[in-house]
Amino acid sequence: MKQALLILIICFGIISCNTPKKAAIKKDTTSYVEEDTVRIANDKLEYEIIIIEPGFNTWLLSIAKPEGYYSQEFMEIRNRILVTEWNIRVLQPQRYDPNLYELEIDYQPNIDYGYEVNYKLYNYFIYFQLYYKQQLSGFLPRI
Repeated sequence: MKQALLILIICFGIISCNTPKKAAIKKDTTSYVEEDTVRIANDKLEYEIIIIEPGFNTWLLSIAKPEGYYSQEFMEIRNRILVTEWNIRVLQPQRYDPNLYELEIDYQPNIDYGYEVNYKLYNYFIYFQLYYKQQLSGFLPRI
């Protein structure tokens, strides 16, 4: 009995001494960039916005309201307001962080950009306001 217990302890000791093997972790930054890049475009109008924002694509797919939740008219009205405020902030780098508001957005109210462009642009504004704790309009961002 003592020998069986001794053999069992030795076997357990040998097995427990085996160190776990570390898996090689390869960080591929291009895949992160591709996952965090959202292309908003309407090829008919030759209009394109490319958003490279870490976490936005994941947020869009998991937290944002699904396509069809908001009407295109609702998003167009909100986008006009939000784009106007965004562009005001871009033009005032001494007042607003120029790292947040880098480029103006050319969003013209007389052009029909389509549902997808309005949907992604509107949701980017929601994400931006929540993530960076900014308020671009008189209404709170809602998801």
